Amino acid sequence: MKSEDILLSVAFFFQTGMGFLGNSFLICLFTFVFLSGSKMRSIDIIVVQLTLVNCLMLLLKGIPHTMTTLGLMNFLDEIDCKIISYFYKVTRDLSLSMTCLLSGFQAITISPTNSNWAKLKAKAPKHLIPSSLFCWTFHLLSCSYIPNGMKGPVYTSNITETQHNGYCSHKILSGYEAYLFTTIIFFSDAIFLGLMVSASGYMVFLLYSHHKQIHITCLSSRTSPEIRATKTILLLVGTFFSSNLFNCILTMYISFRKSAPWLMYTSAFLGACFPAISPFVLIISDSQVTRYCYAIWGGKITHFDPDDIVISSAQDDLL
Repeated sequence: MKSEDILLSVAFFFQTGMGFLGNSFLICLFTFVFLSGSKMRSIDIIVVQLTLVNCLMLLLKGIPHTMTTLGLMNFLDEIDCKIISYFYKVTRDLSLSMTCLLSGFQAITISPTNSNWAKLKAKAPKHLIPSSLFCWTFHLLSCSYIPNGMKGPVYTSNITETQHNGYCSHKILSGYEAYLFTTIIFFSDAIFLGLMVSASGYMVFLLYSHHKQIHITCLSSRTSPEIRATKTILLLVGTFFSSNLFNCILTMYISFRKSAPWLMYTSAFLGACFPAISPFVLIISDSQVTRYCYAIWGGKITHFDPDDIVISSAQDDLL
């Protein structure tokens, strides 16, 4: 086995293992708090779904690529390839839409009471479950085209028109199919990314304005909660945007022509960066997660304010 293959397998294994542990920790934490009968935040509905799809996404992509870099080629049949490819695309799109929904809900929550979003504050929590169900239904249906282009790992008919990634192969698109595939991927991703960046930019603007007001009235040597929250939002959105943008570009490039293995491994690694990093960003920066942990370790679960937002409860000062 080549040294670069060993490094790749270690990288995929570490990324998948750490991401799985982080997401699993959050899922178990929220499940325990829910079963204890405690009052949870409305935003936790989105966070739990985001951690769940990120966990599945890591397993569906990380394990096959780890096995491939270890030299275990062609360990799936055609049905397995279709199933794994379909559910990976569903979880990847759900991760995008749930992050977008999370950003939008936060933007509405921290908006001033005299803004145009004020009327939505009371209604937003009621629409979280219907919005989540819509996202799941939409992506389960919209990704139904994925299995059609996937073939088994030993697919050899017209091999110059197929791309093999070590455990599955897919048809290289051309002509009308290529334009249709590009339109489907780019259009849906562009809408969700645009909404997510717009909502996050709006939050950054609100937090920056509030921070200026604080310094006008009272100077403090301590870093304000709003600055920490702004950095967390920028880190989450920046990580998601950058990793998924380059991954989307590489995915479209690989779909249209035969590519070197390192491009496919790079695309897979970039696509798994956000689901692997995001749970640790939330664990470190979300003050409510810290409260949940302290309550569990202390053997006492208290009733929390369900209207606290995910990044920092100190942002309630903005309301």
